[in-house]
Amino acid sequence: MNFNLTQMPERTVRPRQHGITMVMDKGLSVQEAKNFMSVSYPHVDVVKLGFGTSYVTPTLKEKLEVYRSYDVPVYFGGTLFEAFLIRNQFEDYINVCKEFGISYMEVSDGSISIPHAEKCGYIEKLTKYGTVLSEVGSKDAAHIIPPYKWIELMRAELEAGSTYVIAEAREAGNVGIYRGSGEVREGLVQEILTQIPEQKILWEAPQKAQQLYFLELIGCNVNLGNIAPNEVIALETMRIGLRGDTFELYLNK
Repeated sequence: MNFNLTQMPERTVRPRQHGITMVMDKGLSVQEAKNFMSVSYPHVDVVKLGFGTSYVTPTLKEKLEVYRSYDVPVYFGGTLFEAFLIRNQFEDYINVCKEFGISYMEVSDGSISIPHAEKCGYIEKLTKYGTVLSEVGSKDAAHIIPPYKWIELMRAELEAGSTYVIAEAREAGNVGIYRGSGEVREGLVQEILTQIPEQKILWEAPQKAQQLYFLELIGCNVNLGNIAPNEVIALETMRIGLRGDTFELYLNK
């Protein structure tokens, strides 16, 4: 850090196993990716190329090289996985990941319905090719999954080989673990935490109030995802008590 401050929480450092920040790239240019990495790279653990943006990005390989030069892994959004799957192109998806040097893969079923045993089978197959993150929760706000089912699904996917299970929220943070207003479904979250280790859960939390909730609940090394590129530095300050929202969290009183 640039100067010394006492009473600071102990943040994990890259390459870290928990306390990770997953950033959602929804279409940065190559130059924007360079600018983003130049200032934020110590605080970025993985970048997701949101939904199907990798399909239409004209300079995809060049942008991937930018992230690779900073040792930041990249994965394609789960929606792209589902797009391949619904077209019976699972093997093509594997080949695309190989072609573009993608070693992180997201398995999700937020847009299509996949029998859960089958989903776990895809997770198990993809672990042969890299690190798997699997997403639990639906993008359909009307589809409410009870807490016991979240726990059951998360446990099975971790057992199938997922390194992390992602708690669905969409890019706006208004479904899954959140109500339509963006408010956290606190009972759901706390019940999940009674059964699933917090180090293995990546909470999608695009809104500041959502990030604050998890920082206060779990601590500075909570795993947070769907963070906007221009919010990474601000999030890191909030993690360590250098933003008004968390200013007094770590001070001796």
